[in-house]
Amino acid sequence: MLSYNPKEWIVFIFRFHKSDTFRKLLPAMLAVGGYATLIAYLELDYWQLGDNPHLKNINLMHSMLGFVISLLLVFRTNTAYDRWWEGRKLWGSLVNNSRNLSMKLSAVLAEENDRLFFKKAVPLFADALMHHLRKTPFHFEGDADWPPLKQQGIGHRPNEVARLMYQKVLDLHSARKLSSEQLLFLNAELQSFAEVCGACERIRNTPIPYSYSAFIKKFIFFYVLTLPLGFVFSLGYAVVPVVVFIFYVLASLELIAEEIEDPFGTDENDLPLEQIAENIRCNVADIL
Repeated sequence: MLSYNPKEWIVFIFRFHKSDTFRKLLPAMLAVGGYATLIAYLELDYWQLGDNPHLKNINLMHSMLGFVISLLLVFRTNTAYDRWWEGRKLWGSLVNNSRNLSMKLSAVLAEENDRLFFKKAVPLFADALMHHLRKTPFHFEGDADWPPLKQQGIGHRPNEVARLMYQKVLDLHSARKLSSEQLLFLNAELQSFAEVCGACERIRNTPIPYSYSAFIKKFIFFYVLTLPLGFVFSLGYAVVPVVVFIFYVLASLELIAEEIEDPFGTDENDLPLEQIAENIRCNVADIL
């Protein structure tokens, strides 16, 4: 995720970062500019249709449809940002629950070896969840104080790490290192790990409905392609930069929505999961 100063207006205006939509849309913008130039030449110079009243009124259609497309793009962007923000809240709750669990364990566990187990287990869950959401390989061999994760028959690493923590707590209870009241005392934070994982999976595995996304792209495409037909008579060849700019604005909103609707990836505007997981590791290490 990019770190920036939101007060630096000049930097935003004249700097084009590699994640900026201008770079991604530049080939399409050049194509739209060429298309608009061709339409302007055909209608103004080749066919000389400037006196046709029907073609001059085409821009009335764009005035009416402009309001519709603006509503669709606002809803699209807001929906994508809601998914991004919900993902951030879930990982924020994972940070808080990891701290709370560590503080409770620090208070109820007397032996250093038992604390060391959770000192490794709690941050390991965050790492496992990050790789699980990104569908990247995650492998942990373990050591003398930590059991290795199963390599066969298990594909859900966060569940495996959470299961090992549950098993450790029950073993401590069986060894009478934890009372029944303390077991209930720890249950809420342990249960929250699976809840955070499930909510993140819901965001990742439930994209915007295909029909809705496809309709918006088709709407933008045909809306931009028909813009030069009517506005060329009032703007002349100035319609070329106008159409390119309108295409840039509309397509950029759709690209931004596509990027942030899955907040767990590795794009520039996705959540900084590595940083959050590292914060969890440092906080748990300090507490335990």
